[in-house]
Amino acid sequence: MRFVNVLITIVILGLSSQMANAQKFGYVDSKFILSKMPEYNEAKQEIDALTSAWQNEIKGMRKEIESMYAELKAEEVLLTKELKNERLAKIEKKEKEVEEYQNKVFGFDGLLFLKKKELVKPVQDKVFDAVEVVAKKERLQIVFDKAGELIMIYTDPVHDYTDLVLEELGLIDDNDLNKN
Repeated sequence: MRFVNVLITIVILGLSSQMANAQKFGYVDSKFILSKMPEYNEAKQEIDALTSAWQNEIKGMRKEIESMYAELKAEEVLLTKELKNERLAKIEKKEKEVEEYQNKVFGFDGLLFLKKKELVKPVQDKVFDAVEVVAKKERLQIVFDKAGELIMIYTDPVHDYTDLVLEELGLIDDNDLNKN
């Protein structure tokens, strides 16, 4: 009987230690990692430049519409009703074109979204691959991204694997270790 109790205790301890190992987790700060990657910073600069150019282009189109309205207002007294309506229709058509262009550029699945996907996704994939390598090396079942929407009220730095991912990517600098 005593042998059975010892055997049951050993089995329970063995199962509980396996369950504790099954709960091993860690977190990384992808925002910090991406900030250390030159290819991400280059992609971000290109996206920022494109965004600025598109915004300026749209701003110019809107100024053109404003000047069309100002011109119409200045000449309004000299225009017949038909000419005034014709000019208003032209202005409204131009406004619609600007709105469509803005949606084409900045809308869902717009040019900006596609450019971000083209430039940033390969860099993010590289980070995710490095996270996967670190997770397997450290035998982690779950890795959280501290930079994402996950809110952590308390994090023990023991579980921060950001530096290991940076090391895996070859971006580690001993003077610049993440102290998050």
